[in-house]
Amino acid sequence: MSKLDIAIAGEINLDLILDGLPEHMPMERELLATDFTITLGSSSAILAHNLAALGSRVGFVTKVGDDAFGALAVERLRERGVDLARVAQGTKSGVTLILPHGPQRHILTYPGTISELRLEDIDFEYLASARHFHMSSLFLQRELLPHVPEVFRRMKSAGLTTSLDTNDDPEDRWDRILEDILPHVDILLPNEREAMKISGAADLETALSRLAQKVETVVVKLGASGAVAIRDGRRFSAPAVPVTVVDPVGAGDSFDAGFLHQFLRGADLATCVTYGNLCGAFSTTDHGGTEAFRDAARMQEFLAEGRRTERRSTVNPGRL
Repeated sequence: MSKLDIAIAGEINLDLILDGLPEHMPMERELLATDFTITLGSSSAILAHNLAALGSRVGFVTKVGDDAFGALAVERLRERGVDLARVAQGTKSGVTLILPHGPQRHILTYPGTISELRLEDIDFEYLASARHFHMSSLFLQRELLPHVPEVFRRMKSAGLTTSLDTNDDPEDRWDRILEDILPHVDILLPNEREAMKISGAADLETALSRLAQKVETVVVKLGASGAVAIRDGRRFSAPAVPVTVVDPVGAGDSFDAGFLHQFLRGADLATCVTYGNLCGAFSTTDHGGTEAFRDAARMQEFLAEGRRTERRSTVNPGRL
């Protein structure tokens, strides 16, 4: 029996969220926010946290700064039971400052240790103790990026299934290294824009067609329109779950957590996508990508009600 359900290699940092700032921010003015949240950030760490909250056995390989921000970020993961036996020590933690303005936001990041994870920091025997390997924020892994094809290849050779969420490329180059990575990826989890960038397509349908030729399972997150997935030529779409949105930060990573949690339990594609939508929606009911998942009782109640609603819809779709 594997020690871990999933091993994740990636970045960790805190998000500092200032709500209520004006959309136009003039220089040399003291602008006041109406609210402030400090929370666990970074796609990889959000995924690790929320997967563990859902009940998956998670191991996380990362590099963290030797400072208060790094200590707090690690503690948030430890609270959820994430295995941190292979966390490397860096110098100065990265941090992301998020300034929401209605449906849009400014995102300002100091990389710090976010980009410092190296091949030498990767314990392949530890990763191979899991059943599944995942990586997020591909283009932020600047030190590791040239070696990522090797990491995925070795995980596949060890018998693990694999998944990738590239997230955005800050330089908007969409490096050709993806051509070397995708043959070793079982599940690709982009959003709509990322799917088109990865495939070089001008529309979603073309992107899906092209990516489905490269990866066994392609899952595209569509925000308020839900998600669509293709596996072996079979397509499944699921609508978004209606909620009152407090903060969309981390919703895509929370979708990944829900999808992969069900995948690791052997669920079919429809169940994985539907549960991913449910977890993505739950994430938006609080600030940041993990705060909602820190309340175990509320999480269980939300997910249980979502599953009940799904079953009612399946039994008698005409009533809903």
